[in-house]
Amino acid sequence: MAVKGIKKTGEYFDSVTLMLVARSLTEMEGVDDAAVVMGTEENKQILAASGMLLDEFKDTSDTDLLIVGKAADEAKTDEVILKAEELLIESKQKKVSAGEHQPKSIEGAIEQIPDANMVIISVAGRYAGDVAMEALEKGLHVMLFSDNVSIEREKELKEYGREKDLLVMGPDCGTAIINGAPLCFANVVKRGNIGIVAASGTGLQEISCIIGNEGAGISQAIGTGGRDVKEEIGGIMFIEGIKALEADAATEVIVLVSKPPAPEVLEKVAAAIKDIKKPVVAILIGGDPEVMDRAGARAAGDLERAGLIAVALSRGESPEGIAAKLDARRKEIEKQAAEEASQMKEGQKYLRGLFSGGTLCDETQLMFKEEIGAVYSPAPIDPDFKLDDIWKSKENTVVDLGEDEFTVGRPHPMIDFLLRKKRIVEEAKDPETAVILLDVVLGYGSNMEPGQELAPAIKEAKEIAEKDGRHIAIVCSITGTYKDPQNRKKVEKELKAAGAIVMVTNAAASLLTVEIIKIRSQGGKK
Repeated sequence: MAVKGIKKTGEYFDSVTLMLVARSLTEMEGVDDAAVVMGTEENKQILAASGMLLDEFKDTSDTDLLIVGKAADEAKTDEVILKAEELLIESKQKKVSAGEHQPKSIEGAIEQIPDANMVIISVAGRYAGDVAMEALEKGLHVMLFSDNVSIEREKELKEYGREKDLLVMGPDCGTAIINGAPLCFANVVKRGNIGIVAASGTGLQEISCIIGNEGAGISQAIGTGGRDVKEEIGGIMFIEGIKALEADAATEVIVLVSKPPAPEVLEKVAAAIKDIKKPVVAILIGGDPEVMDRAGARAAGDLERAGLIAVALSRGESPEGIAAKLDARRKEIEKQAAEEASQMKEGQKYLRGLFSGGTLCDETQLMFKEEIGAVYSPAPIDPDFKLDDIWKSKENTVVDLGEDEFTVGRPHPMIDFLLRKKRIVEEAKDPETAVILLDVVLGYGSNMEPGQELAPAIKEAKEIAEKDGRHIAIVCSITGTYKDPQNRKKVEKELKAAGAIVMVTNAAASLLTVEIIKIRSQGGKK
């Protein structure tokens, strides 16, 4: 296997361009892997893990563009590098030919749109903090899409924003809905009276889609970036977001969602909501629900339940009937699980979850831990279950393919399904695999044809198992609405035609998987 690359100093391209170029390279025949990244320390660590960190890359900085290919021979790696350079030049030419005018500074952008009061920032992490501070100093709210911003700088920005009564969403904030406008990775939902604060991009998407698909709507959906609920930041913007929704006349119900928060941050959030008059629904994954209950919020066990409770409250209805409704559905899911499990071969007993959304992955982990026990993962809820090799599953395993280890030089798995398609097929070859669990996230910025892209891999996986006399359940959830560009109904139809079981939410898909694994772990008997 040959690995070859080049360094280009002083060249910067936005992350979307680099992702699209990398995707084209990995799709080239004979190419095992490829990366087009800026030379940050984080990216170099990931290149090293992928066997693509060349000696000449070790002293690079985040102002250096790194192009590297891995293929059977040097001729093919040379072809990868040449193709990458051609695509990067082409991307520049397209912008010029389209007459696209991009301001070179915050000041230039304000001159172009003088009434703007918010800025979305997507520049190299080395510069993102300075650009964000400049925007704040000019009185602009900030959505910081960029990552690779130090946690010290993040805290400084958020403390300044709090002082000036300005929101700082991010770093690494990929989803928000502000005054009806979906920003970055977001879904099409109607305006309504439910507001969301989320330290989780896919958590925000899942909740807003559940609300939208129930016929209700969103007033505001404020993302904070996942690190906001860590001890170092202290929930600064999570709490500021709560205050903003409390003051927002259009918001009548508040929903809080996050990845596992630090215990002290959970207590701060509880203190912030104690005196709020508006109903509050909380799903802080991995956090103690009793803390929220004592503060007067309605703590939900999963994202679906949180969304349904919020919808009921938004309509002035009692949410008490939701538990009975979900209990009745659980009985149906248990029957479905028994039918699936009965078709499986001896030895099939494990889950293999392949996610593109980190919070959805966390939700599945939590449900498994409560019902069966902890599962292995590169980022486990239980640290004793950290996966030794992220590329190889062990017993019950779930992985978030959107984590940095998997995305070096590649588009995010919401955009590019190549890595996930390969992994689906590989997991199907394992005689111990009983269920392959997938999330499919729709919306702006996501893959436009997810059903068509995943269908061949799902069919191939089913065929591999059938040739070996096995039956694999491939269970999917769809995070999206019927008004999204991809159209939820169309995607659902395509996935079912390929042989997948499509569930209404990630919680429902996880529950079906839990029930199947329960049966299979007992030797196939309920």
